[in-house]
Amino acid sequence: MSGGPRVLVTGASGYIGGKLVPALASQQALGLVVATDIRLPAKEERVPGIVYEDCDVRDAKRLRHLIASHAADTVVHLASIVTPGRDSTPELEYEVDVGGTRNVLDACLAEGVRKLIVTSSGAAYGYHADNPEWLDEEDPIRGHESFTYARHKRLVEGMLAEARRDHPELAQLVFRPGTILGEGVHNQITALFAKHIVPGVIGTAVPWVFIWDEDVVACLVRGIREPLTGVYNLAGDGTVAMREVARRMGKPCLPLPAWLLRGALTTLRAFGLTRYGPEQVDFLRYRPVLSNRRLKEEFGYTPRKTSSEVLDFWLERG
Repeated sequence: MSGGPRVLVTGASGYIGGKLVPALASQQALGLVVATDIRLPAKEERVPGIVYEDCDVRDAKRLRHLIASHAADTVVHLASIVTPGRDSTPELEYEVDVGGTRNVLDACLAEGVRKLIVTSSGAAYGYHADNPEWLDEEDPIRGHESFTYARHKRLVEGMLAEARRDHPELAQLVFRPGTILGEGVHNQITALFAKHIVPGVIGTAVPWVFIWDEDVVACLVRGIREPLTGVYNLAGDGTVAMREVARRMGKPCLPLPAWLLRGALTTLRAFGLTRYGPEQVDFLRYRPVLSNRRLKEEFGYTPRKTSSEVLDFWLERG
């Protein structure tokens, strides 16, 4: 590595972090890469040339120390609880997602970091009946009070917008990915697709926008290497309806009336038969469909796979 950006990555052992760190190791124009997480890979699994440091984003003092001691001028903040474990709590998720981002932001400002890159989510737009057909980056970030993750992303984005206004010296690059799929991916969305009968809601196609994980990594690398700022949706071209997802998986799709699905989920969760509740109806009915126009025209990146191609790739190699 050379005298280029000195990069510190939070959540480096997570899904995207685990793909980003090796990609950064191959970049000759970087000065340093520091991979941080609460759980670090075993020594024999670590990428040569990368500095590994344990760090919990809830520890504000540790964050500041690592940024200062490594003279990091670029921070990539990936740490977040996307798929909560069975022992997770809303309080823990808030401490990591919202409190952790506050700590990262404050540490960047205190230590003179030049650029902060954050992965938010298309979930920040929320699941609302009046969402436009295609969501642009200027559309309101409303989250959803019944979905912890979406609510937290709304709070995080509000925090970042305030910092952009009050602290323009800290450049920001914020990505809002759609559903990320790639080789070996297993998450809440793929668990939904894995059911024997794929659920749907009468009156809506349940459109999905997918983004290939390698495209997400490529955008992060581009953002680190180049002086690009702003907020960008990450999504492949086009959408895939839930019925089409089911067809490609060789499964039946069963669209139900919203009222019936809501009642069934309420009953099943009351008896401990599912972790999902009636709020899932809004999640399915009002999917946020992300436009990637600005990603292509302003950020200068065209995803290498369409939403349809991402799904096929995952079905073949997931």
